[in-house]
Amino acid sequence: MFLGNLASLRYFLPEFAVTATILLLVVLHVVSKSPKSNASGFVSLLGVGAAILLAGVSPAGAGRSIFEGMVAYDGFAVFFKVLTSLATLVVIFMSMDSRDLAGRSQAEYYIFLLSTLLGMFLLSSATDIVMLYLALELVSIPSYLLAGYLKGQVQSTEAAMKYVVYGATASGVMIYGFSILFGLTGTTQVAEIGRSLAAGKATLPMLLAAVMVAVGFGYKIAAVPFHMWSPDVYEGAPTPATAFFSIGPKAAGFAVLVRFYFTVFAAEDPGTGLWRLTSAVDWPFLFAALSALTMTVGNLVAVKQNNVKRLLAYSSIAHAGYMLMGFVLLSSAGIEAILFYLVVYLFMNLGAFYVVVVVSNATRGEEISDFMGLGSRAPFAAVVLSIFLFALTGIPPFSGFIGKVYLFAEVIHRGVYWLAVVAALNSVVSLYYYARIVRAMFLEEPKDASAIPVPAVSFAMLVLLAAPTLILGVYWEPVARIAADSVRMLAF
Repeated sequence: MFLGNLASLRYFLPEFAVTATILLLVVLHVVSKSPKSNASGFVSLLGVGAAILLAGVSPAGAGRSIFEGMVAYDGFAVFFKVLTSLATLVVIFMSMDSRDLAGRSQAEYYIFLLSTLLGMFLLSSATDIVMLYLALELVSIPSYLLAGYLKGQVQSTEAAMKYVVYGATASGVMIYGFSILFGLTGTTQVAEIGRSLAAGKATLPMLLAAVMVAVGFGYKIAAVPFHMWSPDVYEGAPTPATAFFSIGPKAAGFAVLVRFYFTVFAAEDPGTGLWRLTSAVDWPFLFAALSALTMTVGNLVAVKQNNVKRLLAYSSIAHAGYMLMGFVLLSSAGIEAILFYLVVYLFMNLGAFYVVVVVSNATRGEEISDFMGLGSRAPFAAVVLSIFLFALTGIPPFSGFIGKVYLFAEVIHRGVYWLAVVAALNSVVSLYYYARIVRAMFLEEPKDASAIPVPAVSFAMLVLLAAPTLILGVYWEPVARIAADSVRMLAF
């Protein structure tokens, strides 16, 4: 049963909070006498904090289809709203600390950031292909502006241009796939499309549509071979925006990937926690191959990188490959593993980028050579960066190890042994390039021996990011339970 527009408003409070904050920032930008101050950052913090609180107090209960079936309200959507909001909060703090954004108009930047957050809210809950496409564009267009925000810098302009070209191409291919699905079924409702396709036999247009839609989603999560934009965009964009791209849009991409493919091309077997394919479109094998290719390309190319932002870009590609393992298993446990991994990935990846901001502010560089001797120049920053890097590798007792255990255990349990072997070998490769940074920090002499200050706000945020990275490595059950509950409340 679809709720009408008025009845749906009470389930849309986080989106209202973000929208109101965006409008307030527009007014602040127009009337402010000092557009380069951090006032816009504080307003953004309050708006995103309000969205998190409203997501927590929204009406509970079973999943509902709101706004005449355009959007779903369920525990799965709430999980991703909170996750992407937390990532945005950290990025706002990072942006207020960043040298990249100093001396530039702040309100515009935060308007783009919060517009992307609003798009991620809608993308994680869209249940109609029209709304899904609009939400994807609402995520993408402000992201292009964020990537090119450093006007006058060639790398930033190049990043924005490549992002636009790849994004427009992927969106065009995806919407053509949507048009095929509409032509086959006569409806834009994702659930209705699934029911219509399940009633008939697989056809070439159906297979073509599944592949074309995969192009759009694969671009959003930076899966190979749709990843080509990622390294250049990550390197050219402001570092806080790069950190945002590495977790926010990627998380929303996984949310819509699960909701769409498990609704259109699969059906749940009640009480088993397993899904079965409803057509001969073998998309799990397609994405299993993409998973193996993505983690392999990401890790092998990262080995040759000397720019830390570019290295973390390829690392982000590799981690998308790890998370895709949970997607291909057709099980609730596989989806839960993705959600758990996204939580731990948020803390360890944003933490690594936060240290990059601190070092870049002092050295004006982002090369591995700029991290040489960091252990003596800024011991705290060097130690916490080592924690984040070892967590990204998956070494115990850090949270990344538990995240990989959940993924690997379910892959092995479902009998996809070859994928587990590929992932294990890739984890070994990743240790090499993460260890390069650790070696530079503690075993190599710095070019400049002067101390690097860590501001109080940066120190506090790094502690807040490092604490979950350590704690979730030894006590992860509450987060695992939240992930499991969110999947159980997923309304298809």
